[in-house]
Amino acid sequence: MAMELPNLKMAPVLLLCFLQLAGSSMALPALPGMDRVRWQVDRANRRGPSIGLVMSYIDEDTALQASGYFSPWSVQPFIDLYGRRFHIGSIRGVNVVYALTGQRRLNAAVTVQTLLDIFSVSGIVHYGTAGSSNDSMSFGDVSVPKLVAYTGAWTWKRFKSLKESSTELSFAEFNVPNGGDNLLGSLKYRNEELYSVGKPMEEVFWLPVDSAWFKIAEGLKVNLERCNDTFCLPKTPQVVHGLKGASADMFLDNAEYRNFLFGEFGVSTIDEESASVVMTATSPGVPVIVFRGVSDLAGGEPTWSSTSLMNLASINALKVAVEFIATIGRQKSTPSIQSSNN
Repeated sequence: MAMELPNLKMAPVLLLCFLQLAGSSMALPALPGMDRVRWQVDRANRRGPSIGLVMSYIDEDTALQASGYFSPWSVQPFIDLYGRRFHIGSIRGVNVVYALTGQRRLNAAVTVQTLLDIFSVSGIVHYGTAGSSNDSMSFGDVSVPKLVAYTGAWTWKRFKSLKESSTELSFAEFNVPNGGDNLLGSLKYRNEELYSVGKPMEEVFWLPVDSAWFKIAEGLKVNLERCNDTFCLPKTPQVVHGLKGASADMFLDNAEYRNFLFGEFGVSTIDEESASVVMTATSPGVPVIVFRGVSDLAGGEPTWSSTSLMNLASINALKVAVEFIATIGRQKSTPSIQSSNN
């Protein structure tokens, strides 16, 4: 009796189904203990696409946990991977995977890249606190920048160039008393090398957030908090759209450099991670947006401390991020998890 051969026309369909079930867990390395993680990731990805939500400071993570906005997935509330905990759940009925990145750009980039490579993520939302370099912004305000830049890449020079078109910081201009030279010379700001899908590498200074997501964010109506457990701000904070932000691997607490960044680049908020988050998501073409609450004046305030306002700034940035995620859900850009508990 002849053996019946399988229908070869069905082979591509079966292969596609297998790849969909395998999900992004195939990107995980063949290390001890990874089999269980692969199984967990595959199960989480079968819920459908999620919004990747990232924050950098523990206080920002605490604000989310205490808010009640996030509902853990009862089937599997988290996955521990590469030393980080990726929380599986929803916000306002929208699938969300969130993680605390840790501070500065390498931690932020590693975490966002993990979300993009391992989980089924349709976009990245980043919220947190920032210093303000713009005197028109007040404590507790939330900035939704349209452009961000990494201002921590320099060419350190002996003297300032006389005919240099790009921005330089000359230390001699900040001598006390004024005048003379300075042995520290000057810093020339460098562009970043952006590698993106379908394009040759390009050198960029400014990195834009996703234009469609930014337009959605412009339409949000969010009532921000004016008080926390300690004190109340003199006026109710506002959401400000379309400004510029700067990131560097340092905590800025210097009024002169704060003023320099605003004067030379027009940046209104200063942090350590936003540019890294935007650049990592931009490379594969994944939508990304940033919400930063003002917790300090980056060295411009004489009395207020960043620690006393970080909680309030975190809560306000989180409120705007949550409303944005909910709006994305209402527009049916991301499936609900209502039927995913099986």
